[in-house]
Amino acid sequence: MKHVRKAVIPAAGLGTRVLPATKAMPKEMLPIVDKPAIQYIVEEAAASGIEDILIITNRGKGLLEDHFDRAPELEARLTGSPEKEAVLEQIVHISRLANIFYVRQKETKGLGHAILCAKEFVGDEPFAVLYGDDVILGEDPVCGQLIRAWERYGKGVVGVKEVSEEAIKKYSSLKVEPLEGSCFLCTDMVEKPQRKEDILSLYSILGRCVLPPEIFGILERTAPGAGGEIQLTDAMAALAREQGMTAVDFTGTRYDMGNKLGILQATVEVALHHPEVGESFRAYLKELSKTL
Repeated sequence: MKHVRKAVIPAAGLGTRVLPATKAMPKEMLPIVDKPAIQYIVEEAAASGIEDILIITNRGKGLLEDHFDRAPELEARLTGSPEKEAVLEQIVHISRLANIFYVRQKETKGLGHAILCAKEFVGDEPFAVLYGDDVILGEDPVCGQLIRAWERYGKGVVGVKEVSEEAIKKYSSLKVEPLEGSCFLCTDMVEKPQRKEDILSLYSILGRCVLPPEIFGILERTAPGAGGEIQLTDAMAALAREQGMTAVDFTGTRYDMGNKLGILQATVEVALHHPEVGESFRAYLKELSKTL
């Protein structure tokens, strides 16, 4: 079985749910305290053993490439200043997280179409997918949790959580049966089920999966689904029916960075544990709460 060493991050969305902030800035670059959202995602992949990462972009997202590139002028300004040494180290470290490549999705035809743009990059290897909207934080990187399930069961893997019956209509619903621990066998899934009879369970895919290269052939045969787009969930449903997939109820806290409330939640909760501002920010919140 081939080791998972490549990852794909779809980051071509327009960020319409958080306009006007995303009119000129990619939503993946919105900061969580002092790091853009996509850096947390890349760090998760790197911490999981991923070596090569392909970020799917589109027009107007050059800031993503600049962020993970070297910045000679900035580095020169910081060099030689003892008080800036830690900042310099952080800046240089960003460019060394992994081998990062980019390809543009020239038309926004859905997540499935975005993944198809990675076919040449992936080749005949299994690969991880980390959705650009989803920052998931925790001691054990979620991508790594899914890779371990791939190595154990040899099937495609999806990261799942139970959601409410109302929320399941916005996500996907999976047909699952227990395997062991937090792992389930998944044999079917439905994208955005609107009728109660279409809900297979309240387990939904939230932001992470590990896929075999066979997914590309399935995607090429997948007709447009919800929203007239090529849905990755539809292709994974076909894979689940043919081969079965492993669903992992992962540990970690997920923040939806395509949602205004999710951005605020991520900022507050990360700030509370930040080594520089955590203590003073906690004191500020305690005082503020007295006025609510």
